[in-house]
Amino acid sequence: MSQFLSPEAARLAPYTPGEQPRDQQYIKLNTNESPFPPSPAVAAAVAGADAQALQLYSDPTCAALHRAIARYYGVEEENVLAGNGSDEVLALCFPAFGDEDTPLRMPALTYSFYPVYATLFSLPYVRVPLRGLDIDVDGLLAGGNVILANPNAPTGRALSLDTLARMGRCLRDRGEVFIVDEAYIAFGGQSARPLLEELDNLLITRTLSKDHSLAGLRVGYALGHPQLIDGLRRAKDSFNSYPVDRLAIAAATAALQDEPYFAACRDAIVETREFFHEGMVALGFEPNPSCANFVFMRHPQVPGKRIYEALKARRVFVRRFDQPGIEDYLRISIGSRQDMETLLRLLKDCLPALRGQGKETVDP
Repeated sequence: MSQFLSPEAARLAPYTPGEQPRDQQYIKLNTNESPFPPSPAVAAAVAGADAQALQLYSDPTCAALHRAIARYYGVEEENVLAGNGSDEVLALCFPAFGDEDTPLRMPALTYSFYPVYATLFSLPYVRVPLRGLDIDVDGLLAGGNVILANPNAPTGRALSLDTLARMGRCLRDRGEVFIVDEAYIAFGGQSARPLLEELDNLLITRTLSKDHSLAGLRVGYALGHPQLIDGLRRAKDSFNSYPVDRLAIAAATAALQDEPYFAACRDAIVETREFFHEGMVALGFEPNPSCANFVFMRHPQVPGKRIYEALKARRVFVRRFDQPGIEDYLRISIGSRQDMETLLRLLKDCLPALRGQGKETVDP
């Protein structure tokens, strides 16, 4: 490690993304990408963009994209802020709303970028243990701002709108911010969107990566009260005043306007998820009920690492977290129907041998 690093940088434990193989063909089910290409309207928007205009900076207000997002959700443009993926928007929340005297509470098992951001901005945080695989709502409400993913990652479980409303009201009455990361909400669960008019402390972050097949474009956004959005904008303009490029604005706007394509892809992913869930149960796995575009599951007799390595050897990438309590779980993204059928067939073929490597009972 370089002697020139600051103490803060030396303490960082950066987020580790899923593997991105480049050397050969794999079935890639480890990063929750969509199995479908973007809408044809996106390709048309990119092809029709004025390449000569790339010599100029993009619109710092993202007016066209903000209009499209506002129209999509039935809110005002002042309720919207777009950025380079929801990761950037989430990162801006930490300096915008963080307080060195007030801990930020988050589930202990959730999107692992949250504690990375908190450490990066030298903000105190508390990781609240789950109850089984369920979020401990009362533990999150024990004092301080709250951030959570709904549906949660990597479990795929979601809180109800009534529960989100109770949390938001409790935090509002104490003057605390409630950040809800809805990266996966299109695939199940209830969005906190109906609470925006009531809760001036609620900030929702969304992404076009999963449900609109635009992971490679990097566009996300926040929905919230104008004063919260202004706080995010102040943080953004103190870091990068031109966050979304011209091509991304054009493509993202086109994607949001093609609702039939979005709905068809979403429905196909949900249908494939349920098919895959049933197939895993038939093979003796214990898949967690999912509201996302992935399934979190384990086998009661075969360690997760053993299954992960067997699949990787067969050129199938899934996600495993080497973390106490979930080390035997695998998070498997929902790919195409063909991908999931192939995976089920491979697991059926290799499970007898994996069991035969030594009988083990996975702790509940």
